[in-house]
Amino acid sequence: MTQNPSGQVCPNCDGHPSVAITLGGRDHNGHLRTITAYCPACHGTGIRRVRRTIVASAGR
Repeated sequence: MTQNPSGQVCPNCDGHPSVAITLGGRDHNGHLRTITAYCPACHGTGIRRVRRTIVASAGR
């Protein structure tokens, strides 16, 4: 896991943004078939995304 100096770890994946999932069985070379799945909340970064809204101020 990469070091996150800000301490803003994604609460959905706890900082483990990608995993290898076995599909069961092996290919013709004997290798285990896997796919990589990424956390949908942080898009594979492991860092919590903070939503910021910009408030427009009224002109004077």
